[in-house]
Amino acid sequence: MNDQKNDKKIMIYGAYGYTGELIAREAVARGYRPVLAGRSAQKLQPLAEELGLPAMAISLDASETLERTLREMDVVIHCAGPFSATAEPMMRACIATGTHYQDITGEMQVYQRAHAMHEEAKAAGVVLCPGTGFDVIPTDCLASALHDAIPTATHLTLGFDSDSALSPGTAKTSIESLGIGGAVRRNSTIEIIGHGELTRSIDFGRGEKFAVAIPWGDVATAYYSTSIPNIEVYIPMSPRRAKQLKRLNALRWLLKFSWVQKWMKEKVDRSVSGPSAEKRATQKTWVWGEIRNDRRGERKIARVQTANGYDVTVYGSLAVMEFLLGYQGAGGYFTPSKLCGYKLVEQLPGSSAIKLGID
Repeated sequence: MNDQKNDKKIMIYGAYGYTGELIAREAVARGYRPVLAGRSAQKLQPLAEELGLPAMAISLDASETLERTLREMDVVIHCAGPFSATAEPMMRACIATGTHYQDITGEMQVYQRAHAMHEEAKAAGVVLCPGTGFDVIPTDCLASALHDAIPTATHLTLGFDSDSALSPGTAKTSIESLGIGGAVRRNSTIEIIGHGELTRSIDFGRGEKFAVAIPWGDVATAYYSTSIPNIEVYIPMSPRRAKQLKRLNALRWLLKFSWVQKWMKEKVDRSVSGPSAEKRATQKTWVWGEIRNDRRGERKIARVQTANGYDVTVYGSLAVMEFLLGYQGAGGYFTPSKLCGYKLVEQLPGSSAIKLGID
């Protein structure tokens, strides 16, 4: 085993979750020995024993214990949701201890919070880089590549098409947005729109499909990467399902209640499990982007194909981790493309090169 890898201290917090466990196993396969951490000692122990790794049960509320542990760490990969509740305590502990922070969230409010903490992180020399998984590496890298092609762009549209099933954590995150609505960026400001309100036809890479705008993280992060004032993100959806989604707008007031969300999340725990390795191997993802300068009549599109979203999260998280282990630059908030460059997505196993064109 590489001695240099042994010298680096990495914590995976939330290591017993579906994606956290995948990241831990791949880290070990690459010769790293991360510390596995999370809230439950009972859930940590079997994985830690199997992988022969140190484990620590730490609550995010126990700030003194958390900070004492983090002082020994170079990088934290934060995998414990819901990130709307867990990300800020971990980011603050990382800033206090000089530990670089990354996570696998797709939650827009986490990106906004990290962005707001930029100056604190910069002063501490700490990198905050939330979204180092499928949310949002492929779309963020595509956004930056397109912005290089038309630096004066006024509009950016992104989207992706995948057959992948949801993990329990992703399903729970989706539930949290049901009571809020969709989201787009218009004239530099995020606007909440109705579910299913915006639709269009898109060829993500395997033929034209009906698509619906969703409140994906790039509505925040692509703006931080490119400063383009108008941003939308789409996924394919059948017109019938889009109509069903639209009907939820009348129930948004009800779906906001914590008891409703708790009931729905409990259903997820009982019925949803992450896809198997065999399933993931057969489920590729097609990512698409369109950039325009309407004043000049300029337009370009780009596409990139990636592995299954969960594999992208594993490979992307470890690629950013390895980048941070040798990082000598300034601290602050970064999107993945701002930290590592937009070619990051091309370097991940299963990814194609980014293909830029007019149509």
